[in-house]
Formats: sequence, structure tokens, C-alpha cells
Amino acid sequence: MPSTAIDIAQATLLSPYGLDSAHLERVFGQMMTHNVDYADLYFQYSRMEGWSLEEGQVKSGSFHIEQGVGVRAVSGERTAFAYSDDINLHSLQQAALATRAIGRAGQEAAQRVLRVSPITAQLYVPQDPLATLADAEKVQLLERLEGYAKALDPRVTQVMASIAGEFEVILVARSDGQLSADIRPLVRVSIQVIAEQGGVREQGSAGGGGRHGYEYFTEAQLRDYAAQAVHQAVTNLAARPAPAGTMTVVLGSGWPGILLHEAIGHGLEGDFNRKGSSAFAGRIGERVAAPGVTVRDDGTLPNRRGSLTRDDEGNPTQCTTLIEDGILKGYMQDTLNARLMKMPITGNARRESFAHIPMPRMTNTYMLNGNRPPEEIIASVKNGLYAVNFGGGQVDITSGKFVFSAAEAWLIENGKLTTPVKGATLIGNGPDVLTRVSMIGNDMALDPGVGVCGKEGQSVPVGVGQPTLKIDSLTVGGTA
Repeated sequence: MPSTAIDIAQATLLSPYGLDSAHLERVFGQMMTHNVDYADLYFQYSRMEGWSLEEGQVKSGSFHIEQGVGVRAVSGERTAFAYSDDINLHSLQQAALATRAIGRAGQEAAQRVLRVSPITAQLYVPQDPLATLADAEKVQLLERLEGYAKALDPRVTQVMASIAGEFEVILVARSDGQLSADIRPLVRVSIQVIAEQGGVREQGSAGGGGRHGYEYFTEAQLRDYAAQAVHQAVTNLAARPAPAGTMTVVLGSGWPGILLHEAIGHGLEGDFNRKGSSAFAGRIGERVAAPGVTVRDDGTLPNRRGSLTRDDEGNPTQCTTLIEDGILKGYMQDTLNARLMKMPITGNARRESFAHIPMPRMTNTYMLNGNRPPEEIIASVKNGLYAVNFGGGQVDITSGKFVFSAAEAWLIENGKLTTPVKGATLIGNGPDVLTRVSMIGNDMALDPGVGVCGKEGQSVPVGVGQPTLKIDSLTVGGTA
């Protein structure tokens, strides 16, 4: 039986199609007869499922298998890319021929011998999560989740629950001779409830997951998701329209870090900074945030949704300090942008699938703890808004301008939480918001494992996190 990630990947992606390292070396030989700086082959096999339940009935069930290979060659700033969902030597050779167009004709390349990359720490169990629970038990899990929500409050009139799992095997062969692999499980449970009172309907949602099998979703975990969703819905039943204007805003810990991710994190990705389109371009060593603000991107957190043992170029992921005590320290880099910017590779190359080119992307992005208890932060605000959780939002990646809607928010009056409000939106500019952070909590938390990040049409799983934050003078759009 295959044991290591390399063994499993080769048994899944090469051996069934009569391929081995010698064939891959031959393909690189074809590609490198033209002067290209770098080339890689990205093999992927994914098996995904999803189940949803509504009003006690299975509303949908899906199962999908995807596999293929992406072939990339890089010369200077130019990238040639081709892919095939057929894994065989002929397809590889045809894709390799297509990518050679960007390079100049050169001498016959020396033979490259592929060697297995050194084993790095395994961040998650290389298991197939789809096999960790029988299909009937997956439906029963959703039924229990629905039952927990309905039992919490008679005002809950509708419950929608879903479960999803993915098993992904990747193998990356590179023109520098490195051969690496990763086995990636991923699971998620979501619940949405609708509560009704006096003709008013409000909704709440919750969920979580990570790189586990379905055993992660214990009864205690399911009860917690149900309680969070019901709390949010019934709180909004009692909410009044949010006020509008410029005010002090306190952001809760955990999932509100999505604002940090969207409004600031994208601006710290290497490609935007190399092209000069980011507000942070050319500012390494400068103060870009208030003292005490330290932001990291860390792909090495065990079992987290955004973590990867290897990134999608086969490099080990890292913990990268982006901002330290308010000073910009660096960017997130893939191979291409690191080479062109003469900066270290940080293991942040990510792609949605074999049919997409990699680019620098976030993994788990979070702000470190400060030293203030969250109660002290709220008590310091005379009049303001406390944003517990976020719903949707829009961000201009290059400028950092954002609009986020609060899924749950409260008025702060004379240092106390008083009235829940609905319809609040936070409007601002990410780099500017960093300079307005005046208090940082000691309660840093990561999100429950629900994040999905989009960039240039590609979506990848990510994680976010932060402690409670006090932001002076932020624009709030309200409905009052």
C-alpha cells in the first residue's frame, strides 16, 4: 500500500496512465529546448461531494470527480500555459509543445533527473474525508443539526443545512528537478435559519470545517453551529435600523478578520506590488499601520482550511510576517513574482485547479494579539458600533476601498452594548483603517473554517482571524 504523499500521488496520477519520472523528464526536455526560465507540470485528482437538507428533506446531493494536468512555462514576465483533462504522455507532449512558443530557440537542454523533495511536516492526515462517514450517516448528521436549531427557539420557521467534502491529490514536477506532492482533505458544514415574529423575518447562519474527516463534526460542534445561527437570527428580529455617520467601530474577534483579508491582504500579494498597482507598492520598511498592528500569513497551521503542506508550485508553505508593529516587512510571493522582484519565495502560490495558472494568494491571514481585554475596549467607547459578524462585501483590491455589511451589530452607548441594529455597512479604505486602530484585544481567534477567496476568476479556501479591534472614525452606512 502507498504510504507517503509522493507514493499516493504517483499511484493515483502517474501509474494508472503508464507514466513515470522518466516520461516527465522527457517532457521537460522538449520544453527546455527553448530558453525558458522555469517550467512545471501540475497533476491533480479531486473527488468532491455535497449534501443539503431543507425542512427535513434531502434537497440536493452531488458528486464530482475532476482530474488533469496543467503545463506551464515562464520566460521573463511571460507565461505560457496549457492543460488537459486526459493524463497521458501524448497529452503532456502536446501541451509542452504549446508552451514553447514564449521562449527563444536554444541548445538542447541537459537531461534533468527528477528527485523527491525533502519531506516536510504533515499538517493534516492524508485521508479521504468522503469515506469517513456513510452516506446515510451524512444525511442523519444534517437532520440532527436541523433538529438542534428548531429546538432552540419556537420562532425558527425554516432551517437549511449542508455538508461538503473534498479529497484532493496533487503532484508537482518542476524543471529544477523537484518532485513533490500533497494529499488534501477538506470538509465543511453550514446552517442557515430563518426566524419569524410579528410578520418580520430575519436570517442567521453559521458553520465551519477544515482539513479533517467528517469526524470533526461532533455533537457539541453541531449544537454550537445551531446556537450561533439561531442567536444571529433572533437577535436581528429585535434589531432596529442602524444609524449612519462617522463613528468609532469595534470589530469582534475571528471572522471579522475577513475585512483584514479583503481590504489589506490582497494589497500585500506580490503581483500587485510588482506591477505597482497596490497601495503598499515600494513601501517596505515604512509605517503603514498603527503601532501594535502585526499581520501574518501562515500556511502551516495544522488542519486549518487555508493551510497547505505544499503550495501549488510544490514549495513548503511558511509563516510570513507582512506587517510588524505597524511597519511593512514583506509581501506574499510565488516563484515568478519573487524572481522578478528579487525577493524570497514565501510558499503562497495557489491555483483553483490544474486548469488555472498559479498566482500569489493568501492562506491563513490574521492579526496578532494585543494586550487589552475586549470588555475594556467596549467600555472605552462613548458612542459607536460593535460589529460581531460580517455578511457580504465588496472590495477594490488595488486601492483597498471596501464596503462590508454587518450580519450582527450592536450600538455601544456609554461603554455598554445596548441595542442590536441591522442594515449597518462599514465603508472605508483598508490601508487607512490600519492607521486608525487604537486598541487591540487579547482574544485573537481564527474563523471557524468557512472562508473562500476569489481573485481573477479563481476561488481557493482560506482562513482569517483577528482579536477585537477598536477603529477610530470609520464611516457607517445605516438605514435609520
